[in-house]
Amino acid sequence: MPHDIEVLFPEENQIPEQYRISQPIKQNYYLTQGELRHWDGALQEVRSPVLIRTSAGVRQKLVGEAPLLTETAALEILAVAAQAYSNGRGVWPTMSVGERIQSVQRFTVTMLQKRVEIVTLLQWEVGKSLQEAEREFDRTVTYIRDTIEALKELDRVSSRFVIQQGIIGQIRRAPLGVVLCMGPYNFPLYETFTTLIPALVMGNTIVLKPPRFGILVFQPLLEAFRDSFPAGVVNTVYGDGETVVPPLMASGKVDVLGFIGTHRVADALRAVHPRPHRLRCVLGLDAKNPAIILPDADLGLAVAECIHGSLTFNGQRCTALKIMFVHRSIADDFLQRMSSGIDALKCGMPWEEGVTITPLPEPEKPVYLEGLVSDACALGARIVNPGGGTSNDSFFYPALLYPVTPAMRIYNEEQFGPVIAVVPFDDIREPIEYVVASNYGQQASIFGQNSDLLAQLVDALVNQVCRININSQCQRSPDSFPFNGRKNSADGAQSVADALRIFSIRIVVAARETDANREIITTIVRERKSHFLSTDYIL
Repeated sequence: MPHDIEVLFPEENQIPEQYRISQPIKQNYYLTQGELRHWDGALQEVRSPVLIRTSAGVRQKLVGEAPLLTETAALEILAVAAQAYSNGRGVWPTMSVGERIQSVQRFTVTMLQKRVEIVTLLQWEVGKSLQEAEREFDRTVTYIRDTIEALKELDRVSSRFVIQQGIIGQIRRAPLGVVLCMGPYNFPLYETFTTLIPALVMGNTIVLKPPRFGILVFQPLLEAFRDSFPAGVVNTVYGDGETVVPPLMASGKVDVLGFIGTHRVADALRAVHPRPHRLRCVLGLDAKNPAIILPDADLGLAVAECIHGSLTFNGQRCTALKIMFVHRSIADDFLQRMSSGIDALKCGMPWEEGVTITPLPEPEKPVYLEGLVSDACALGARIVNPGGGTSNDSFFYPALLYPVTPAMRIYNEEQFGPVIAVVPFDDIREPIEYVVASNYGQQASIFGQNSDLLAQLVDALVNQVCRININSQCQRSPDSFPFNGRKNSADGAQSVADALRIFSIRIVVAARETDANREIITTIVRERKSHFLSTDYIL
């Protein structure tokens, strides 16, 4: 293979100075009750997937330490969030929409000052390339701004009174309560904020549990959270998820679960809540997004989209293309082009210019991927690309497998890593039947030129997945589009406008259309006696 992964890992002095972490971050505190509270208990080490070569061999870089909270400490933090909400009577939920927007805007200004720190931590903690880390940060800021604009528009629509059938009414949205936000390691900042920000700006209080990898990404933002919002509105819980999260759910004090991860974990968390009918869930879960490449597809375009769709950030995206159905008549050409495309990708450390394939943050992932490849090869598949499946500690070189069959694990399991499964087909009904039978229903990509056949596929898939991409890879953007899933892939839509609605509930204030009631409502509005009952218009 052209990439010698044995020497990919650097020595300390080979790391450019601007990307080094000179001293490990010792975060022996957490945010609650409007203060950074010192933690005297055990700390968990945060180690990087980037290994450092030394005279004694390679070793994991120590990024820092974070609190390893106990169940008792986690429940105390939850109680703070519940008190700040105070059954909807707290300072934050009763604050005007305009005042909440100002708080989020103050936070964003401070967040922008932490860009370099956060981008660096994304590289070291989860192995994200510099370009991808910068894109994640910038996209998060854009999402915050878009959410604010969407809320302004939503509030403008709600600033009028409606008179129907002799009833005067005003319909506005109100918060739901305490939201537990749990994002994934692959987009620890962006995906966490796609639940945290809309939940926050709608008036809910927050308990933020950072993901298993990406813990310290939030450390530069703790002071900004503390200084931008009233005490108890944003709180952080650290520690082993199996220790601290189930007790939070079992307490019954969590009103909304914003979780991105596997459906098994989501089901387990939902099951321990004592009042599941009162728990609202916003879940982004598993996916096994297929690409269907038709005989008349533009192979240059299809291969480029499939390379990016399956291997961007090592394929560690829920929207990644995870299985490809290729018409048998073009399979050889497709595979040759895919193999050449993989060979052209740069492997290396996150800060290296133009790098695509980087170390994997999950220590157990390379062994898992090797198992998928071995299973497929034992059942008749072959590794098409030179060096495919070669690994070295946290690094795994992409493997292109063909022909993949239903007997192989990779056919149904979500690999969440750089293994590409290619399935030949002769009849279009074969990939359609796969999607229909799948437990997942997030997205699909179809590549071809025949409008009749594309239309047939769209109609066949539209009731199976929630987004169909024509001649392009699966993706979440733009954030104004709905982002959701069927089956085991999601619960609740996560576009900008949808998120504001899902983290709130519509409330009506109504009165009979009488002269006395008109005068009462007019007085309340004119003298600004109520934050809720108002015709103020946010520009």
